[in-house]
Amino acid sequence: MPWFIRRKKNITTPTEAKKDVPKGLWYKTPSGKIIETEELKANNYVSPEDDHHVRIGSKEYFDILFDDGKFKELDANLSSEDPLNWVDTKPYKERLEELKTKTGLNDSIRTGVGKVHGRDITVCCMDFKFIGGSLGSVMGEKIARAVDYCIKHKTPLLIITQSGGARMMEAAISLMQLAKVEAKLIQLAEHNIPYITLLTNPSFGGITASFGSIGDIIMAEPGALIGFAGPRVIKETIGRDLPKGFQTSEFLLEKGFVDMIVHRTKLKDKLKEVTDMLMPIK
Repeated sequence: MPWFIRRKKNITTPTEAKKDVPKGLWYKTPSGKIIETEELKANNYVSPEDDHHVRIGSKEYFDILFDDGKFKELDANLSSEDPLNWVDTKPYKERLEELKTKTGLNDSIRTGVGKVHGRDITVCCMDFKFIGGSLGSVMGEKIARAVDYCIKHKTPLLIITQSGGARMMEAAISLMQLAKVEAKLIQLAEHNIPYITLLTNPSFGGITASFGSIGDIIMAEPGALIGFAGPRVIKETIGRDLPKGFQTSEFLLEKGFVDMIVHRTKLKDKLKEVTDMLMPIK
């Protein structure tokens, strides 16, 4: 039928010549606004429209905190083995190799040493994109070695948490890291070296229940979700309705679990202020 016959070719650009818009140039905020990623980066990955703190990883935090983005990474090549020969939908060892290729990371935490407003600081930062920032043998060992470095070089320690909890593929070995890290942090305290935590979204499970909540100063980002278990599990366990927003950093600040909420654009200045207060430079 003539209705379905194209009489005139209106499309002048051949399909193979068309170009898609490159991915990553724009970011859609939770309020629906579209902004350029460069603008987002310039604002420390905080959406200017709704003040939403976008989830970022160790690379971005190191760029924000360290002077000129310069730092030395410790134990960069440390990676997990598969002591339990874990097999679920695929072998653990195979999954690790795929994640290393995909993320460019060797595990769920990185340690950087550099200057923050001229002061030497050691920062351990978790990466949620590597198995949910889960705690395994490598994370425990990296934090333990970071503590040793802090004691030797007299630098404060900051741990930035971003985790769903323990790594099930390492089972009891994962849980042992909680005691291991806390024992090392006691050594840090014995040397009068400050330990600061920054709880970001999300911070859950054993991380929050252990070394995430015992810092000399506990900071949190605005709107971060922080807790041990999810709200559905808690509600079913205690059989009661839960307060609205009870796992947000704002609620936890009100209840005294968090010492301060720090906007990401002010994080570097606040870290310098806190470390100078806890460990004055002689």
